[in-house]
Amino acid sequence: MARVLFIGDIVGKPGREIVAAKLQAFREERGIDIVVANGENAAGGQGITSAIANELLGAGVDGITLGDHVWDQRGFAEDINALEKVSRPANLPPQCPGRTHLVLEKDGFRLGVVTVLGRANVKLQGDCPFRTADRILGDMGSDIDAAFIEIHAETTSEKVAMGWYFDGRAAMVIGTHTHIPTADNYILPRGTAYQTDTGMTGPYRSILGREVEPIVLKFLDGLPRRWPVAEGDVRLCGILVDIDPQTGLATAQERVCLT
Repeated sequence: MARVLFIGDIVGKPGREIVAAKLQAFREERGIDIVVANGENAAGGQGITSAIANELLGAGVDGITLGDHVWDQRGFAEDINALEKVSRPANLPPQCPGRTHLVLEKDGFRLGVVTVLGRANVKLQGDCPFRTADRILGDMGSDIDAAFIEIHAETTSEKVAMGWYFDGRAAMVIGTHTHIPTADNYILPRGTAYQTDTGMTGPYRSILGREVEPIVLKFLDGLPRRWPVAEGDVRLCGILVDIDPQTGLATAQERVCLT
């Protein structure tokens, strides 16, 4: 059995700090083999830098995925190719820099990791996420023992459809992007662990990780203003999945919330 922890969108310094403070001990306590984290909001709540990516890898994360904020930090497009454990959304245009997937290994178990962007109400537009993930799973083929597909999308229907489409072919299909953990974590009939959104790792006394007042005012008057990252009620949220290396499918799953 291989145990994989996926950590939801890490938001700003509070999110990074709780990963640094809690991950290693939790990893040892639960016998976790591989840790994957979405880091697309790790730099000031928007994007990531190479320094922050290396900080997270040093804190016990094995692989970092990204989303629609992938290019928000200046210069990151020039840095991403040098980051071997970081992948961008696979369905961005092929000329974009960065890896389309990761293969993470522990004690002979190889986990293929691919992130795709949804196409409804997401600011970056990519190719079909279903066909893209299909193609990359085919490309990885016998190089992996199990697959993890992250669907970084706005609409629940697109995420749920992705889960059913890959049921029995991926060990995990997990949604990110909306920063709110959903209560629908379960194993689909053919053995794929699924959750519509694993939530964010960051401050929950907030609106999606940002201070409350400026967001409320934005809804009231529409005027531009800064949205600082909040600080209260910081949690590390994710999902823990046990995978049978022989079948490449999930045998158990549970939501994780560390404070």
